[in-house]
Amino acid sequence: MTKRVKLSEGKPSELTDEQRRRLGAMSDAEINAGALADADNPPLSENELMSVKVKRVRKKLGLSQADFAARFRINIARLKDIEQGRTRKRPDPALMAYLSVIEREPEAVDRALANDG
Repeated sequence: MTKRVKLSEGKPSELTDEQRRRLGAMSDAEINAGALADADNPPLSENELMSVKVKRVRKKLGLSQADFAARFRINIARLKDIEQGRTRKRPDPALMAYLSVIEREPEAVDRALANDG
């Protein structure tokens, strides 16, 4: 039986007890194989993953695109292009590493940038 679920952004759908039981019985490899076989939910591309990460970090800090770009010295046009998926470049490893640092230690980045003059 198919069940229609309306997803809301930021709130994952709840699993039923039966779904939890079935998922708990699967290995990581089985879960991954099932996800990859789902034609309705293809894996994200590297650029899509970068877009998701940028948005997640920015929203976690509660900043607009302009404020995030200014605070962390990221080109605003590049930030917008990344978030909106308008980039053909492969994800920049340095940018991805920088985002990881911003996500974990934004105050440390602020201190480092304040002393960079």
